[in-house]
Amino acid sequence: MYTQFFNLKQSPFSIAPDPRYLFMSERHREALAHLLYGIGSGGGFVLLTGEIGAGKTTVCRCFMEQIPANCKLGYIFNPKLSVEELLLSICDEFGIELPPAGAGAVSVKAYVDAINAYLLASHAQGRNNVLIIDEAQNLSAEVLEQLRLLTNLETSERKLLQIILIGQPELRDMLARPELEQLAQRVIARYHLGSLSEAETGTYIEHRLAVAGATSIVPFPRKLMALVHGLTKGVPRRINLLCDRALLGAYVENQPQVSRTILKRAASEVFAGQDAGAARAGAKARWPLVAAGLLGGVVLSALAWQLATRAVKPVAVAQAAAASASVARPPAVPAAAVAPQLGGDSAQALRQLAGLWGLTLTADDPCPAAARANLRCLQAKGSLDDLRLLDRPAMLKLHDDPAAPNYALLTALDGEQATIVFAGGPPRTLQVDALAARYDGEYTTFWRAPRAWRDEVRGGDQGPDVDWLARRLSQIYDLPRPQDNQPLDAALRKRLTEFQAAQKLKADGVAGPKTFIRLYQLGGVQEPRLR
Repeated sequence: MYTQFFNLKQSPFSIAPDPRYLFMSERHREALAHLLYGIGSGGGFVLLTGEIGAGKTTVCRCFMEQIPANCKLGYIFNPKLSVEELLLSICDEFGIELPPAGAGAVSVKAYVDAINAYLLASHAQGRNNVLIIDEAQNLSAEVLEQLRLLTNLETSERKLLQIILIGQPELRDMLARPELEQLAQRVIARYHLGSLSEAETGTYIEHRLAVAGATSIVPFPRKLMALVHGLTKGVPRRINLLCDRALLGAYVENQPQVSRTILKRAASEVFAGQDAGAARAGAKARWPLVAAGLLGGVVLSALAWQLATRAVKPVAVAQAAAASASVARPPAVPAAAVAPQLGGDSAQALRQLAGLWGLTLTADDPCPAAARANLRCLQAKGSLDDLRLLDRPAMLKLHDDPAAPNYALLTALDGEQATIVFAGGPPRTLQVDALAARYDGEYTTFWRAPRAWRDEVRGGDQGPDVDWLARRLSQIYDLPRPQDNQPLDAALRKRLTEFQAAQKLKADGVAGPKTFIRLYQLGGVQEPRLR
């Protein structure tokens, strides 16, 4: 009902963990980098903490999609267990055989012996084992000590069981207790996932509406982003709750945009009894349909483009991950570590490129699969200077082997050096001239496009794409806001040609992917970048 009214395909602000709506901020990328660093370092414990609703489960799900093929994964999501129950859960997760039921009660020693035997056998077969414990703040000190003892089994190079603890901030306080000092010293990577910034909050809202099929209307005016961030503290789950209710209110009041009054009233409902006192000051009554029990998720159409006009600081894809203060602090992890090593074929390279956008693709043909999530493939020819201007990671086709092309993921590029990732190896830094000598001149990258996107926008065209283009160019050139549903006429085409020439693009008055990419970047939209 609501999605039809606002011309959307789904409700964009559901709190269900739908992978199609995965949004990876720089903080989420850093957290993921720490998890990947942890399982690759041969250590014992990795710690990820964050406030309720900060996105810890999102990071965990993304991590689970990217673990190496030789890793066996165990996942415990209800850790309110005794020592015996925890050990039994570990045996269940890894499929460890225990003595027959008729042999009597299984002791802690029997559990531990069975787990140790399994870990030794796995190591002999070249397999690793990773145990993830969610909501780990609910673990007792006794259970934590037992987990520490399980990590005692090790070779000269690595521990045979790696444990990832995910929990709320009080988990850090627990590990700071004197009786758990031995465990704290075995934490080789730790990261606290903070909330989104004001800029990221706006980009997050834009992202979810774009995935839901938004096209042209601006349901959340730019001036409301500071208020949304203040009411939600930048916590993704709170943003979802607030935006869903605010758009429901706009629908009930038949308003094309969320107003400040509607937003405050929404906050007074979803955050009642928490910390929405300021919001309640502007809310006098609940919407009738809400009081009647109509609580479905409703959103206004379209935001895929318009929020690109917000003033946001671009954030580079390659940013070193910095761990919070700890007894054992790992080295900084480059953002390139977020992407696992590439495969030798182009499809696998594109799947890893999609990972930098927070998108997990499993299809053999990634471009159509990415298009269903509003990411489009741009396959083009150009020099490394062209890619530097485009400023986004790309899959490069190399001519290392005359018999078959090779592919590498370009993740960083400056005036003298480039960072690329090959199959089976770590990120490599090399001189730009050396890469240019191997580069075939063909590249593929992703860019965000609306669902109704055509191949390009040219003179005489009319519709949401032209409306957005006209508004964005008017803002750049400080002109009055143009009317909607106007054709791309001679005046707009001239303005577009001037913009393309200034951006060192092909100045033909035809808006293709590269033109829209630059318009997005100048609007401060946070997307993967090379610099």
